[in-house]
Amino acid sequence: MKFYSDTIITMDDIVREGDPILRTVTEAVSIPPTAEDVAEMDAMMLFLKNSQDEELAKKYKLRAGVGLSANQIGLNKRMFAAYFMDEEGKLRELAMFNPKIISHSEAMTYLPESEGCLSVDRAVQGFVPRYEKVQIKAWDRDGEEMTLRFRGFGAIIMQHEIDHLNGIMFYDHINKENPYKLPANVRISSLY
Repeated sequence: MKFYSDTIITMDDIVREGDPILRTVTEAVSIPPTAEDVAEMDAMMLFLKNSQDEELAKKYKLRAGVGLSANQIGLNKRMFAAYFMDEEGKLRELAMFNPKIISHSEAMTYLPESEGCLSVDRAVQGFVPRYEKVQIKAWDRDGEEMTLRFRGFGAIIMQHEIDHLNGIMFYDHINKENPYKLPANVRISSLY
C-alpha cells in the first residue's frame, strides 16, 4: 500500500505479529529523506494523533499508540514516529529517521503492567527491562542530524521502536522461565 501525508492509517494497515517484516532488520533511508519517506512519516504521525483522540479513535476503531515504526505498516524502512507526553508534561512529537542508541544508563526501568504493541493483539504478561536513560542520534524530516536524550517513559518508547527496526519484539526481553524476574546485578526500578 502507498501512504500519503493525509492517509488515514487504520488498524487494518497495522502488520500483526507473525509477519516476517516484524522480524526484519530494516534498511536505512536516504538522508535527507525522500518526499515519499516524509509522506509516510506524516501518515504514521497522523495515526498516533488520531489514536490518542477519543472521538477519532472511536470513529476509526483505533487502539491508542505512542510510537509506530515503518515496518509495522509493512515498510522496510528505518524510521518511526513517536507522540507522547514526557516526564515534564511536555508533548513530544518526533519523526526519527535512521535512529540509533548512542549511549544509555546502567540503571534500568520497566513498566509494571508490561508493554503493549499495536502489532500484538494479545495481552502479554511480564516485565520488559529497559535502560532508564538513552541518548539517540537520528535525522529529522529536513535531513538535519539530532541528538536527543530521553528518560523514563520516553526512553522506553525509543527502545521499543528501535527494537522494531531491528526485528525485535518487546516480549523477546521478558524472562522465559519467570516473566516477572528482573535482571540481577543491575539497579532496576519500576517506572511508576
